[in-house]
Amino acid sequence: MSAEITANETMERTPAQRGRVWVRLWLYVIVALVFGMVMLGGATRLTDSGLSITEWQPIHGVIPPLSQSDWDEEFAKYKLSPEYERVNKGMSLDEFKGIFWWEWAHRFLGRFVGFVFFVPLVFFWLTGRIERWLKPRLVLLFAVGGFQGAIGWWMVTSGLVDRVDVSQYRLAVHLTFASGILSYALWLAQRLGAQGDERLPVEPIPGRRRALVLVGLAFVQIFLGGLVAGLHAGLTYNTWPLMDGDLVPSGLMMMDPAWVNFFENITTVQFQHRCDAYLLLALALWHWWATRKSDVAPRLLKSGAAHAVGAVLAQAVLGIATLLLVVPFGFALAHQALAVIVLMVLVVHAARFYAVRDARIS
Repeated sequence: MSAEITANETMERTPAQRGRVWVRLWLYVIVALVFGMVMLGGATRLTDSGLSITEWQPIHGVIPPLSQSDWDEEFAKYKLSPEYERVNKGMSLDEFKGIFWWEWAHRFLGRFVGFVFFVPLVFFWLTGRIERWLKPRLVLLFAVGGFQGAIGWWMVTSGLVDRVDVSQYRLAVHLTFASGILSYALWLAQRLGAQGDERLPVEPIPGRRRALVLVGLAFVQIFLGGLVAGLHAGLTYNTWPLMDGDLVPSGLMMMDPAWVNFFENITTVQFQHRCDAYLLLALALWHWWATRKSDVAPRLLKSGAAHAVGAVLAQAVLGIATLLLVVPFGFALAHQALAVIVLMVLVVHAARFYAVRDARIS
C-alpha cells in the first residue's frame, strides 16, 4: 500500500517537477530583464531624460509620438515643466527627442517586463507547472513589480512641480525596489535549482548569517548610491582616500535637524557611501576567510565566498575610478551595473546556505 501511495504521489508531482526547469529559466529571464531595466534607468538618469515625459499613461503611453503633431504636443507638455524653464529653455525639438526616447524606452521596458512575467505565469499556473509553495511567492513578486511602476511615477512627479530633478529620496527607493525585485526572482530561481543538491550539507553550517548581512549591506549601499546619484554628490570630493584633505571631512552634521544630513547633505551622503563600501569589503573578506577555514563548509560555499570578495573588491576599485574621473557616463553606468552584479553574487551565495532547508519546506 505504501509503495502505491509513493508511486501515486510521484505521478501527481510530475507536472510541477517537470515544469521546475522551465519556471526556473523563466525567472532567470525576468532577472535579466530587470537588470536591463536598472541599466536603462541609470542611463536615463545620467542623460537627464527622466522628466521628458510629464504624464503617466500605462496603456496609451506604449505608443510613442508617430506624427509631427504628436511630437509638438509632447514637446508642449514638457515646456510647462520646471526643468525646461530653468535648465533646457530654448532646446530644439530634435534635442527633446534625444531625451524623450531614453525615458520612453525605460517605461516601455517596464511594461514589457510585466508582460513577460504575467503571460508565462498564467500559462504555468493553468498547466500545473508551478509548485504549491511557489504560487504565493510569484503573486507577491508580480504585485511588487506593479507597485514598482507606481513608485517610478511617484519619483517622476517630484520633479514636475518645484524641482528641476527628481527627489533623491524617491530615486533611492525606486532603485532599491528594483534591486529587491531582481534579488527575489533570483532567490526563487536558486531555490528551484538547488533542491536535492548533494553538494550541500544537510545541517546548517556557520556563515549563513554573515552571508545574509552581506546581502543587507549591499542593499544599503545601493540605496546610498541612489542618494549620491540624486544629489549629484559624486561630482564633489573627487579624491580618494581623503575627502577635502581629511579622512573624516568637516561639515558632516551642518544641517538641522541632524537626521537630514544623512539624506540631503552632499558631504555626509558621499562619506556614508564610502564607509558602507569599506564595511561591505571588510565583512566579505572576513566571511571568505572564515568559510575557507571551515571544516564543514563544502567547496561550493567556499568558492562562493571567494567570488563575493572578488565582486565587492572589483566594485570598490571601479567606484574609486569613477569618483576620481568625476563620474564620466560610461564609468558611472558600469558602476551601477557592477553594483547589481555584486548583489546578485551575494544573493546566490546566501541562497546556497538555505537550499537544503528550502527543499525540506517544499
